[in-house]
Amino acid sequence: MKDVVSNCPIEEVMRVLSGRWPTLLLYYLKDGTKRFSDLRRDNPTLSHRMLALELRKLEVAGIVRRTAYAGYPLRVDYDLTASGLRLVPLIDALGDWWADREDDRIDLARAPVQKLGTAA
Repeated sequence: MKDVVSNCPIEEVMRVLSGRWPTLLLYYLKDGTKRFSDLRRDNPTLSHRMLALELRKLEVAGIVRRTAYAGYPLRVDYDLTASGLRLVPLIDALGDWWADREDDRIDLARAPVQKLGTAA
């Protein structure tokens, strides 16, 4: 992972949660414990390798807990830690914000495209 450049806490948060998958994985884990295969099913375009890397990154950050059970085949469960559960209201708020903006998105999609340098 990249080094932190400033002392801003937002930079550290973005280092952990940025990208396409981390926040989406938290969204799916907010409902409770999931197995690796469940998370693959929830995110069919996410490769096995990338899922493993993202889960490991969230685990190192203390957001996700990995529990492995002895036996064959190996069973591994993932769930949110107490720290990860504190992120759930933020994730829900992002989803609510996006849903509330639906009218704005529709209006923008209907607006004519204006070329740069031309008057409105």
